[in-house]
Amino acid sequence: METMSYVISILEKIVNIPSPSGYTREVMKAIEEEASGFGFHSAYNRKGGLIIEVPGQTQEVLGLSAHGDTLGAMVRSITPEGMLTLMPVGGYMMETIEGMYCKIHTRTGKTYTGTILTKEPSVHTFDNAKSLERKAKNMEIRLDELADSADDIKDLEISSGDYISFDPMFVHTKSGFIKSRHLDDKASVAILLGVLKDLSESGLKPEKTLKILISNYEEVGFGASWIPEDIQEFLAVDMGALGDDLTGNERKVSICAQDSTGPYDYEMTNRLIGVAKERGLDYAVDVFPHYGSDVGSAIRGGHDIRGALIGPGVHASHGTERTHEKGLEQTLKLIEGFIGLPAEG
Repeated sequence: METMSYVISILEKIVNIPSPSGYTREVMKAIEEEASGFGFHSAYNRKGGLIIEVPGQTQEVLGLSAHGDTLGAMVRSITPEGMLTLMPVGGYMMETIEGMYCKIHTRTGKTYTGTILTKEPSVHTFDNAKSLERKAKNMEIRLDELADSADDIKDLEISSGDYISFDPMFVHTKSGFIKSRHLDDKASVAILLGVLKDLSESGLKPEKTLKILISNYEEVGFGASWIPEDIQEFLAVDMGALGDDLTGNERKVSICAQDSTGPYDYEMTNRLIGVAKERGLDYAVDVFPHYGSDVGSAIRGGHDIRGALIGPGVHASHGTERTHEKGLEQTLKLIEGFIGLPAEG
């Protein structure tokens, strides 16, 4: 299968595996199996993050990361009427989940479906349906079960602390757009798997040994707080935020010079820009004032590293997201240039 077709195919597969931060065992297993199929060994850290190792031409180690965890929620409580209240996992606007289909994953292994609504969901019957503030305490989940009381819910073995995942609604359009929740950051996980595919099929080795971390708590701020100590440079492959005065778009790879944690490494960022120029890639250099990445987590965790950040442009991040297959391709080509693989042709 041609690499970009594979990237989009595996993206659709993993984006449909529920994985709010901390509830990532199934998606990590799927990623591990893909890496193993390409001949690369993986291991888990104690938090459940996956580390894939790729032997290089030297013993010097370059770390790469993408995160397999997504936004989601937990059941906060059960109402007397048999509705579920929620507590967010990760940071997003309540408006972006209103009306979303969801799944409830019980700790006894059962899964139920439902819909996220406000507590005043109809303009026909509630005076404040339009003006009600969209915040967590005003949201609840309507289960697709015959449950009209708290006791009915408890009989289903649903309880506080159960995970809630959102329907990703994956669509790949004829014009090349990919619409889905959780492109942050499963799009970049798919890209890294595409890099592994190319390495496996070409028989080539990267210049440095690679240790690829697929983290599982990034959306709550500590995904890469632990990384292998022999990593000297660390490249987070996340997403390019779009909007306001930024220059990126869905068809470009974004190179982030600074985010909310401060500037990224000057020399690494310059090298990324140099590779993008040399290979004629469609790229943008931007700053993201409300953004953080696994690099920031690693630095706050005390790691002595140089760090940089790239990713495909993603519109409406932390909402109903969209990117384009060209943005995925430009990101893959930038990574392969940065690790020392020859350009196509």
